[in-house]
Amino acid sequence: MVEWKNLDTLKAYQELKDTERVNLAEVMSGENGAERVKTYSVPMAEGMVYNYAAKAVDGKVLEALAKLAKEAQLTEKFAALYNGEVINTGEKRLVLHQLTRGQLGDAVVADGVDKRAFYVEQQKKVTEFANKVHAGEITNAAGEKFTTVVQIGIGGSDLGPRAMYLALENWAKKHDTFKMEAKFISNVDPDDAAAVLASIDVAHSLFVLVSKSGTTLETLTNESFVKDALAKAGLDASKHMVAVTSETSPLAKSDAYLAAFFMDDYIGGRYSSTSAVGGAVLSLAFGPEVFDRFLAGAAAEDVLAKKENLLENPAMLDALIGVYERNVLGMGCTAVLPYSQALSRFPAHLQQADMESNGKSVNRFGEPVNYVTGPVIFGEPGTNGQHSFYQLLHQGTDIVPLQFIGFKNNQCGVDVDIQDSTSQQKLCANVVAQMVAFACGKEDENRNKYFAGGRPSSIIVGDQLTPETLGALLSHFENKIMFQGFVWNLNSFDQEGVQLGKVLAKRVLAHDTDGALKAYSELLNI
Repeated sequence: MVEWKNLDTLKAYQELKDTERVNLAEVMSGENGAERVKTYSVPMAEGMVYNYAAKAVDGKVLEALAKLAKEAQLTEKFAALYNGEVINTGEKRLVLHQLTRGQLGDAVVADGVDKRAFYVEQQKKVTEFANKVHAGEITNAAGEKFTTVVQIGIGGSDLGPRAMYLALENWAKKHDTFKMEAKFISNVDPDDAAAVLASIDVAHSLFVLVSKSGTTLETLTNESFVKDALAKAGLDASKHMVAVTSETSPLAKSDAYLAAFFMDDYIGGRYSSTSAVGGAVLSLAFGPEVFDRFLAGAAAEDVLAKKENLLENPAMLDALIGVYERNVLGMGCTAVLPYSQALSRFPAHLQQADMESNGKSVNRFGEPVNYVTGPVIFGEPGTNGQHSFYQLLHQGTDIVPLQFIGFKNNQCGVDVDIQDSTSQQKLCANVVAQMVAFACGKEDENRNKYFAGGRPSSIIVGDQLTPETLGALLSHFENKIMFQGFVWNLNSFDQEGVQLGKVLAKRVLAHDTDGALKAYSELLNI
């Protein structure tokens, strides 16, 4: 039987706190470091590996983490989730995003519907629609093909799909699967929509409106912005727009859209990239087959998350090392550092996924917890970040755990050999150098040039960023977040923290204000 307990009530957590600290600089130096790099590694799906040699752990710490995983019943809680128990306690909902890419356990029936069959059906509808657009069977009023797709959404309806599109854009062009350019409108700032509309030919553009409820303020405002632009161009908006929404929303059966693809309340926005939210725009941009490959990579990685052995479960291991750093070593941030320009927006997506999920100070029963929970997540692609915030990471007063991502080969297959090495080799050399520099540091009598070392990092290494490896990466981090939420006894699947601002914004727009709310409104001339 699954029991939901706070972290500080677990015996294994007390044992973890009592384990001897690892001197990272010492264990990563010389041949000891070489041996750790070879052995502290766990296979991931699609030929990738999660390497944690530069984390401040050893056999005793890993043993304590394994005990914690068992006592916290992480495997059993994941099974409860994918078998359809009500895991989202705040909203009394199932949590089914893994079901969009595969069946991990029992059939899940909700609202009288087999949910796996429902998600497959929606992707089939997306596939048929995308194929008709690409074949010129669905066209604009003049009978001309659509060349651009524009996603209108915010939060999880934007960050994930946008990050995935950018990650595969160059790969698709290289492999002749690039079908349509994709653009994204998210911010209610009119400059966002205006800039996108100015950059496209609206007559040949298809707009994907994403709103589960059909009532999201920013999204509906931007939809009106787009409809106004279409009207001014003499175009019928209903011939240029599709909706991704719930079956019960006002958008579901509206004549204002060419088609509607459905999602449900069992998939949170930040976990929706493998649903129709990501499926529509990515299938239109790259073709449904590419999206299917992306789903296959995510599904393969999900299977590994079921493994009970901690050292065979990369997401669970990553999660528990993160808990150790956060709750025992007192480290409050984590930097995500992909050495791949294609992953330029991946840290922003993980920032939402992690901080919206585990940025909680009450447990799943609404009771305050007496320990720290989710870390602050930030990041940028290397090597750009090296010339930005790495100074603080190397020599600042706070130690920030680092999660590197690197690939042996680039996506485009284009490179040059300069000074006896290629650009890709230089990129990979930089990530290797950074990991060792962070771990081992450097002695110097000049304190400005002294590096203390002892700064932990991990790296996920793949051969190349492809649809499959991207799916596996996404799954890894989604499951890491889930496992950490289980350890902290949080509900990682609601986001009440975003609601209060929405309520107050509506009051401001209705001029129902007083006190500071009224004064700030006057300051901004609302």
